[in-house]
Amino acid sequence: MKNTPLYIAKRYLIARKGSTAVTFITWLAAIAMTVAVAAMFIIVSVFSGLEELNRELISDLHADLTIKSKSGKTLKDIPALESVLKKEPSVAAYSKVIEEKVYIDYSGKGDIAVLRGVDSAYTSVNPIHKNVYYGTYPSFKYSNEVLMEHGLNNRLAVPVGDGLDFATVFMPKAGTGLIQKEEDIFNKKEVYVSGVFSGNDQLNNYIIGPIEITQQLLELPKNAAYQIVIQLKDPAATDKIKKELQQKLGSPYTITTKNEENAAFWKMINIEKLFIYLIFGLVILITTFNLAGAIIILQLDKKNQSLSLISLGFPLHHLRRTYFFTGLLIVFAGIVSGLIIGTLICLLQLQTGIFMANPTLPFPVKIEPINYVLVTLTAGGFGFAVSWLFSKINRRYIIRS
Repeated sequence: MKNTPLYIAKRYLIARKGSTAVTFITWLAAIAMTVAVAAMFIIVSVFSGLEELNRELISDLHADLTIKSKSGKTLKDIPALESVLKKEPSVAAYSKVIEEKVYIDYSGKGDIAVLRGVDSAYTSVNPIHKNVYYGTYPSFKYSNEVLMEHGLNNRLAVPVGDGLDFATVFMPKAGTGLIQKEEDIFNKKEVYVSGVFSGNDQLNNYIIGPIEITQQLLELPKNAAYQIVIQLKDPAATDKIKKELQQKLGSPYTITTKNEENAAFWKMINIEKLFIYLIFGLVILITTFNLAGAIIILQLDKKNQSLSLISLGFPLHHLRRTYFFTGLLIVFAGIVSGLIIGTLICLLQLQTGIFMANPTLPFPVKIEPINYVLVTLTAGGFGFAVSWLFSKINRRYIIRS
């Protein structure tokens, strides 16, 4: 027989044990590993789903590439920039943007908001118009026609699509000297809300309107912009295209990717994911204590058989390998059954959305191959270490009466 220790380990696992307690502890170790693996796989898959959901949510906030000025807010020589972008075959669309904080007031109710002025090509880069709850996306026929985030609109109760009702946007003026009247402090403009879009943590308190309104409030030239956002034909080649564009545009400009624009947010997500992984890694480590107990109890139960095998010339290291393989088989059974159960629960969630994060949003789940690898390596690593450590049976222990 090629692998006698493995054969005996299989028999130890599936055959009837000398004691009901031994059988119970062995199956308890396997079930505990199953539950821990299934739980870890589900949680890791939920975090993969959350990561995907967040990518979709911030896709309306940041473009594939963003060009900014290295010194100051306003971009220099925009016609030259546009000339380069028009000739670039990898660029699908681009849009000029100005973004600043403003104070908005309606009927005595006010709030701080972020006004993002964009040109008519903006929806080709960021399809924010698809998130309009009600009303319409600005037609760009009028410079004061804006789209408002729904939370901000709810607080201010600005009528939507009513050409007779206007909110007032205030932008602080730059400058020095004595302040004698309100006009010395603010530039202001009345805005008409044509529609409301669904916001999220990244787009809270946003107002989106024609770039002309921000130019007027900031007293900037007609062609001015703070940044140019770019949609690429192949987003997978973002880093390569960024380097090529940077060489063509030169040092006066900085180019950032979508991930770089939101680096702090992704750092927070990755830290949360790491802590969740460590917590469930600890859960699996604690679960392997059941495995250690099962191996020790099995050694006690099979002590007489072990003595017989040693007397017949069975090598001690083969006996150790027998208990080692027994532990690995328990771990293997727990990992396989845990991954199957975890996958079935994830598929159930994907199909039915039975578990809800809030009244309107089911917990997002994404099943990825890397999740199987991560969970298997974690559970298998701890299981391997515990099985090896507690299989080191001593000859004196066996022959002692």
